[in-house]
Amino acid sequence: MDTEEFLLPRSRLANERLHALIPGGAHTYAKGDDQYPENLAPVISRGSGAHVWDIDGNRYVEYGSGLRSVSLGHTHPRVIEAVRRELDRGSNFVRPSIVEVEAAERFLATVPTAEMVKFAKNGSDATTAAVRLARAATGRPRVAVCGDHPFYSVDDWFIGTTPMSAGIPAATTELTVAFPYGDLAATEELLARHRDEIACLILEPATHTEPPPGYLAGLRELADRHGCVLVFDEMITGFRWSEAGAQGLYGVVPDLSTFGKALGNGFAVSALAGRRDLMELGGLRHSGDRVFLLSTTHGAETHSLAAAMAVLSTYTEEGVTARLHALGERLAAGVREAAAAMGVGDHLVVRGRASNLVFATLDENLRPSQPYRTLFLRQLLAGGVLAPSFVVSDALSDADIDHTVEAVARACAVYRKALDAADPAPWLGGQPVKPVFRRRV
Repeated sequence: MDTEEFLLPRSRLANERLHALIPGGAHTYAKGDDQYPENLAPVISRGSGAHVWDIDGNRYVEYGSGLRSVSLGHTHPRVIEAVRRELDRGSNFVRPSIVEVEAAERFLATVPTAEMVKFAKNGSDATTAAVRLARAATGRPRVAVCGDHPFYSVDDWFIGTTPMSAGIPAATTELTVAFPYGDLAATEELLARHRDEIACLILEPATHTEPPPGYLAGLRELADRHGCVLVFDEMITGFRWSEAGAQGLYGVVPDLSTFGKALGNGFAVSALAGRRDLMELGGLRHSGDRVFLLSTTHGAETHSLAAAMAVLSTYTEEGVTARLHALGERLAAGVREAAAAMGVGDHLVVRGRASNLVFATLDENLRPSQPYRTLFLRQLLAGGVLAPSFVVSDALSDADIDHTVEAVARACAVYRKALDAADPAPWLGGQPVKPVFRRRV
């Protein structure tokens, strides 16, 4: 379909309603319409497998589903059946449900590097609980975050370090320091500079690049030597890198780790896991000061924990992680071939682990470009592909990937025209997309 003919009138009106009632027009900034070409931000009606339909009736092959949370595909039968079964039995009680211990047993059997687990509803609660626990265990105030990774929590200790720091006291932000990924010497220098002040090192163990040889083991040694807690944020790497996360793949055991996203296949569930002696500080079987670890009304809703158990079983029994890698490799090869054939192979760059692919759009000077990203997204949408990333789900078929590659090829033909003109503006259809983290609207 020509992009000039691709209109979303119902979605456009719905976006106006969303902005009138909801700050930002969405409940997650990464889902905002500023992340899509102007007037081409579809509002979703339903999803099934690897496809979604917007309220204008268009069907798309969808990538990065639910911000990487729907890794098995929408309405996965095993997950939906598990959820339905618990809904008929009640979702929340005044005492723990037996489902809570069953879910904990299943999780710890899948992630055997952890000794205890506590469930919550979102990733921010889990990572903030890890930070609080590390501070309590060490008696130290500072948190060291890997500055090369984009997001850890909505809470002040992290958001204060971003361009969207309005409303957060400087005194809070000053307690968070950053270290670069892959650079052990710089991290050691940071730990020495703030000697006996840093409670924890928190990082995503891997993202768009593999960790350098020995890096994670080196961090483990630094944390031990400097007496701080090593925290792996496995919100993305959990299950996509291996069934036991990045820690299971690379063989380096953190003190604490946090999981979410793929854990519930779209249902709200996250987890804080780790060493028993640390986790018990948030429990009732110790003699020290109590730590308010995680305590949420809805943290152990039975249907979300049932979803998590179904996801864990599906991953381990059906080899989902291996399939995600195979699908990603097929997609990456097709996209790279299409881009090269259209002469934009140096400008549309696919990177990351096969199970977690992202793309970069570069301008004539090979610099990252939001206008060229806008052009590319616009062409993909017109071709029936909704792809803020190329993160695959298990529901994708070979035909879906073939369709995607065909849409990419058509988009790359337009990309080439824009590069030749040294100006993407005629193909944008409005304002370019914007980064999520920016100081001004």
